[in-house]
Amino acid sequence: MDSQSTAPRPTTSVKLVLLGEAAVGKSSLVLRFVSNEFQENKEPTIGAAFLTQKCSLANKTIKFEIWDTAGQERFASLAPMYYRNAQSALVVYDITKPNSFIKARHWVNELKAQASPGIIIALVGNKLDLVEEDTNNTSSSNDADHEDDETEHSDNVEDTTNAITEDASDSDSDVETQSARCVALQEGEKLAAEEGLLFFETSAKTGLNVRDVFLAIANKIPDEASKRRGNGLLAGSGHNGDSDANGLPNHDGRISLDASNANGTGACAC
Repeated sequence: MDSQSTAPRPTTSVKLVLLGEAAVGKSSLVLRFVSNEFQENKEPTIGAAFLTQKCSLANKTIKFEIWDTAGQERFASLAPMYYRNAQSALVVYDITKPNSFIKARHWVNELKAQASPGIIIALVGNKLDLVEEDTNNTSSSNDADHEDDETEHSDNVEDTTNAITEDASDSDSDVETQSARCVALQEGEKLAAEEGLLFFETSAKTGLNVRDVFLAIANKIPDEASKRRGNGLLAGSGHNGDSDANGLPNHDGRISLDASNANGTGACAC
């Protein structure tokens, strides 16, 4: 039993691309997954960024080769170069920006039409923390106003007019809180169900569900992926699938930013 538990797991390299409108948090999701960090004022991606991270499953290790693409419209024409031969994709939108959801639907359609058959797509509604923060702030404000109302009524019945004014103000705050979420959870679920996508709502800021997205994709990668890579069907990652004793691709001239994984732990860093 001990020899089986310590036996090295086969490693499969998987090309993953992130697509979505600018400022929806694609780079922040990757940073949270790879380094378990969050930068409040992250610079926008220019062109694309490349990072790698491993996920260890029960019977295999998935090494994600992540292409984080720029969301600005002027870089849209470069996207096919990055999602070509990708085995998986994250299509990200901001749940507080309805236009980003429209763009996400566009990316899903483009991937379905032009990407590799069988590509695993996860639809991700990011920035859930913004909605939760607004809800918590409004709840605290409403509780404080309610206590003030009770005190004023007990001191002087004539303060009823003031209480009504405060209630009206609270109603305005409720409207603002409701408008913070502009893309309903059900809209994302519906699109995912129609297109056969994985679906998550996440917060790169708090880390909520970020790791779960990548684990869900890793679990859907077929074990035969290594053989397909050897046949050249998944050559988009830039090598022929040969690996060294640690399960890492042999040097072949590619740029690798895998320094964060040099310790060989093979676990998700999130």
